[in-house]
Amino acid sequence: MTVSLDRVTIRYGERTAVHDLSVAFGQGAIGLLGRNGAGKSSILKALLGLVRPAAGSMRFFDLPHDALPAQIRAHVGYMPERDAYLPQVTGFEMVAMLGQLSGMPARDAWRRAHEVLYLVGLDEQRYRPVAGYSTGTRQKVKLASALVHDPKVLFLDEPTNGLDPAGRRDMLRLVRQLSSDFGKSVVFSTHILQDVEAVCDAAVVMEQGRVVAQGSLRELTAGGERQHSIAVEPANPSVQRALEALGRARADGGNQYTLWLPDGADLRLVYAAVADAGSAVRSLVPHRRSLEEVFLQAVTGGAVAGGRG
Repeated sequence: MTVSLDRVTIRYGERTAVHDLSVAFGQGAIGLLGRNGAGKSSILKALLGLVRPAAGSMRFFDLPHDALPAQIRAHVGYMPERDAYLPQVTGFEMVAMLGQLSGMPARDAWRRAHEVLYLVGLDEQRYRPVAGYSTGTRQKVKLASALVHDPKVLFLDEPTNGLDPAGRRDMLRLVRQLSSDFGKSVVFSTHILQDVEAVCDAAVVMEQGRVVAQGSLRELTAGGERQHSIAVEPANPSVQRALEALGRARADGGNQYTLWLPDGADLRLVYAAVADAGSAVRSLVPHRRSLEEVFLQAVTGGAVAGGRG
């Protein structure tokens, strides 16, 4: 269930949107992160057969290299960022019609439309015109449309765009359920880092058409240095010098310090150094690096664990 790109370049006229990009999207939910113009949507369009790469190759699962776009789309569900619906149809009609366009017989498409509309929480609104839906409801009917033909992989482009907090929670719950309970591979394209942290197992960070970091969230947030908050007793000016012998240290006033150590450092050395300085450690709290820090470091050119240029 792997989708892979090997040295893919995508151009629009003279402008290069994606340059020599190699990446694989496997099982689970993977966040595709990047600022506007980073190349995220271009990758999705290329994978859907809507844009032809200028160079490189793409491979879907066990499909042949020369698989036609229609063959690929039979295994792929796509939820676009923008509204995409016929205003005169109901939610049920829209989802069933897209099921038929995916190659399903009419009766199977009708049955599946009922099932996926129930799954996303629209069973009571399925016969209302889509034009009268709220933003959150239209997002859900787009997700149902992406699911109707039971694809192996879902490409979700900004799925929480325009949602209020309650709608955003519902959408993230659905995405997490599709990945964990239904075994779908999900490529979650977004600029909202908190959404990726909430539902994804791994992330790919893009900047100016290149991959600048990739890996599991655990790998990406490990970093080369980890911050710790330390409280000692009694307060002792010698403690900072002892901590500075281990790593970067900052006195925060009173008996509080901040210490930066290499990831995986032996914390027993901290207790020993503080004891040698005539105090004792009363609390030692490590801080996990946030995905926001990873993203900012990656897009501004800093080295990140798991990163690739």
